[in-house]
Amino acid sequence: MIYDNKFGIFIHWGIYALTGLQDQAIARYGLDRAEYEALQHKFNPVKYDPEQWVLYAKAAGMKYICFTTKHHDGFCMWDTKYTEYNVMNTPYGKDVLKMLADACRKHGMLLSLYYSNPDWHHEYGYNPASTHQWCVVQTDRVDTVRYREYVKNQVTELLTNYGPIYTMFWDIDPKIEDPSLNELVRKLQPDILINDRGWSKGDFSTPEREYQAAKGTCFSRRTEACNSLGQQSWGYRKEEDFYSIRHLTTSIDRIMSMGGSYLLNAGPSAEGEIASEYLSRLQLVGNWYNRMEGCLEGAEPDEFDYASEHNECVATKKNGKTYLHFYNGIISSAVALKKYPALPKAVRLLNTGKPLSFKVELLPEFFSGETGKGEQYLHIQGIPVDELASEPIVLEIEWD
Repeated sequence: MIYDNKFGIFIHWGIYALTGLQDQAIARYGLDRAEYEALQHKFNPVKYDPEQWVLYAKAAGMKYICFTTKHHDGFCMWDTKYTEYNVMNTPYGKDVLKMLADACRKHGMLLSLYYSNPDWHHEYGYNPASTHQWCVVQTDRVDTVRYREYVKNQVTELLTNYGPIYTMFWDIDPKIEDPSLNELVRKLQPDILINDRGWSKGDFSTPEREYQAAKGTCFSRRTEACNSLGQQSWGYRKEEDFYSIRHLTTSIDRIMSMGGSYLLNAGPSAEGEIASEYLSRLQLVGNWYNRMEGCLEGAEPDEFDYASEHNECVATKKNGKTYLHFYNGIISSAVALKKYPALPKAVRLLNTGKPLSFKVELLPEFFSGETGKGEQYLHIQGIPVDELASEPIVLEIEWD
């Protein structure tokens, strides 16, 4: 496998989709445990078409799918022999993870697996050292050793029965050091990458939700950021508050230009569909991403200081070209660079594919405080800034 940064889709799906509320609805809404867990007997996603999911992701430029095998509620979305609380014991009765793994292999999509460390259903799921313990089934008998054996048994199933796995996404730091968990993961899948929310140090960090956490122009270690299309939930929500396309594409451009991967989440409905209000937004983000022509993947930092006036920018380079990522947009129809390594051979606006005019000239608004005279800049003009107000702007520069 190649571990260049990638754009992927996160899928939060489980019996919580039946509530239409949130992936942690049992906790956030104080639902009755018996009534919530009885949703297992109503889960029947007859419209589930994993091949369509994969094709939607590929159309948006995504290279991998991270699937929630077990969320905090403890319900398992695969054929596991270690609990009856799983998708095989529903009216649907099929291994949805196997179906997804088969679709991924068919279409060349990498598959990653999410696994929650908290477990609100397991007898020994309670971990007083950690967080997200709100709905554990009991707190009187703490036995994290026995629970970890359960986790190891399930991880062995997941990493043995579903083909090559790209990354392992543990969720919620257990605050218990047990290297044997990650050692097992690597033994079963030697090429896998493991995140930093597990039982020992992983391979990559996982900032969540807000891109403003990104500092500088390049991550110091492998990073995978994640966000959801919806602000209130990772799972399907009937009346979701959706992030703007501008917010999402800004986040993706900022993170990926710094060398990070990015997971954008969609929560399928209880019927197994990616609902139209989610799909339309996924397609809009993918439309922008595809117009970037692959410049966000596998690029290197361009360490030259271009000193762009008044516009935040991350510079990268790939295949001999420089890419200037104005992730927060630009303030006018031109970009002025005070420093540049040479005269460009060509400048192109990736958002539209349009060649842009450029020249080195005196710009009177950018002047010397000592002399009062304007200064010479590489002046790139003709950017339709108002038409592109809803997305980051990326310039491709080929140097002479």
